Amino acid sequence: MLEPMHEPLLDLIRRHAARTLDEHEAAMAADTLRFVASEPDCLLRSNVQGHLTGSAWIVDSARRRTLLTHHLKLEKWLQLGGHADGDGDLLAVALREGTEESGLTRLRVVSTGIFDVDRHWIPARKTEAAHWHYDLRFMLEANPDEPLVRAQNESKELAWVPLSDVTRLNSEESMARMVRKTIALV
Repeated sequence: MLEPMHEPLLDLIRRHAARTLDEHEAAMAADTLRFVASEPDCLLRSNVQGHLTGSAWIVDSARRRTLLTHHLKLEKWLQLGGHADGDGDLLAVALREGTEESGLTRLRVVSTGIFDVDRHWIPARKTEAAHWHYDLRFMLEANPDEPLVRAQNESKELAWVPLSDVTRLNSEESMARMVRKTIALV
C-alpha cells in the first residue's frame, strides 16, 4: 500500500515523466514510478532491492563545465549525489550531497523539477548485496572559483570538466544524456 508521504515524490516524478524524454530515460522514469508506488521503504538503504538517490548535476553559470567526482567505490567519474536515507525531498538530498562531497557552500538550484532520471545497478560489495539505485538528478549551479573540499571517504578527486570531455571520462549513456540536455539549454 502506498504511503501518503510518497505522493509529493510521485507527483514530482510524474511531472518529469510527462516531459519529452528519450526512450531510455522514459523507460527508467516509468520503472522509478512503479518502484516508488510499490515500495513503502523506497527511501531506505535497508530495501535490498534498491532505493532512491538524489544527485547534483552541478554546472557553471555559462553551462560549459560540470563538477564531477572520481567515485572511490565505483571507480568512475560521476555527478555528485547519494542516498535519500529516509528523506522524501530528493532536491534537498541532492543539495546536501553536493555540499558534503564538494565543500561548495553557495549552490544555486536551477530548477526545482527533476533534470534527469536514471536507474543503475550497483554491484555487490563486502557488506552490501547488489541492488538498484533509482536516481533523481537535479541541476544546480556553482561558481568554479569557489574552493573545493573533497570528501575523502567518497572521492578520489573532484574536477570541473568541460562538457565536451565528460564522455571521455565516463561514456555511459546517462552521462552523455545529461551533457546533451545541458547543451540544449544554452
